[in-house]
Amino acid sequence: MTANPFHLAWFLQGSSVQAWGEPWTGNIGQDWMSADLFVDLVRSMERACFDYLLIEDSIYVGENWQNSRDIFLKGGICIPRQEPSVVATLLAASTRKLGIVPTLSTFAYHPYLTARIVSSLDQISGGRAGWNMVTGSSDFSAQNFGMDKLPEHDERYLMAEEYIDIVKSLWGSWEPGAFLDDRENGVLIDPAKVHTIDYRGTYYSSRGPLNSGPCPQGQPVIAQAGGSKSGRKIAATHADTIVAAPNGVAAMKQYRDDVRAQMASLGRNPDDCKILFLLSPIVAETEDQAKWAADQRRVSAAQNLDTRMARFGWSTNLDLSSLDLDTPVSQLSLTTNGHQSSLSQFLTRAGDKPLREAMLDHVSGGYCVDVVGTPDSVASQMDEIMEEIGGDGFLIALSDVSRRSVSTITDGLVPVLQRRGLTRAAYTHQHLRDTLTEF
Repeated sequence: MTANPFHLAWFLQGSSVQAWGEPWTGNIGQDWMSADLFVDLVRSMERACFDYLLIEDSIYVGENWQNSRDIFLKGGICIPRQEPSVVATLLAASTRKLGIVPTLSTFAYHPYLTARIVSSLDQISGGRAGWNMVTGSSDFSAQNFGMDKLPEHDERYLMAEEYIDIVKSLWGSWEPGAFLDDRENGVLIDPAKVHTIDYRGTYYSSRGPLNSGPCPQGQPVIAQAGGSKSGRKIAATHADTIVAAPNGVAAMKQYRDDVRAQMASLGRNPDDCKILFLLSPIVAETEDQAKWAADQRRVSAAQNLDTRMARFGWSTNLDLSSLDLDTPVSQLSLTTNGHQSSLSQFLTRAGDKPLREAMLDHVSGGYCVDVVGTPDSVASQMDEIMEEIGGDGFLIALSDVSRRSVSTITDGLVPVLQRRGLTRAAYTHQHLRDTLTEF
């Protein structure tokens, strides 16, 4: 390894048909119930020594395009989606070293249930579980659980503070050494080392203790996408790994410096939390092939702009279908109670561009930065980005997940990164937390 290796993880959109209609994706429209594609993915990731897989999730069918579900159902946009904790269990059983991190939202799962699900996953995986904490972004999802709408954005994060406190307290309701397995004296568990938590907050309460037993990691890993001011604060306070998507290297560096400064002010060691930046690299055998693929991504976006805008509106909780595509974005009044950071990044990048051009730029780009080329040139670009930012790594996110696209990363790009000492070539720890803090 060089002096500055970086981490790799994978951001998996929860739908097994996310690349439906794209070339080289096989029969996903027929085989969508099977998790075979995801099993192949995690085995390839483990062979490439990734840190973890994060399973993104949502709990609603989009309706934010012409006030209808039609475009989402016809195009398979973010649907169907299976329960992430169920998929996570299967993927944990299919691997031995890779971390598995399902998304469980604070409005849909009671904190006791989240603590129990993640502790169970940590146990059966031998200490490789994490929890991606999200507060929700769509009123449609809230309505599926009997609410009229989600609370306001900043209140959701106040609620999340209590929520995380309960989850961590429940994980801590078993002291180390509580499990005795003392057959001679007939004692399986030491009662003195298992405690109620008696937590009563403004939004949540729980008595405890957690009945699933202790976690191999003590505290499973917490992942969080802290983009807004409130999100950054809670990430700096609690997260062990952060999903980040600021646009451009300068913004990426500013984001990392800000979160690490907040962590230090809270008495946390900034090196205990790994900030991974979303990246959608295009890797091909030649530079010309890679450039052509990048150009095709924009061509495809232009040909399917309604679909791309609906997908963007799905995440930002906006219906953009009635807007004039020739209007400069700066003249539009776009606000949201959904993913504020996603909207903010779009508005910043768009400036005074017409909506059509701004949307094409946004949906055909590579998240934080565009990285395009051969395995060697992409590895060099990633190295340069990390050198300028200071760390900690990348979260690969492909819109066209197929066995072919996965192979361009795990069998094309990663071996080059490993030969250069930029990413790990072997696991040295069993627990996900230790894998993250290894460097």
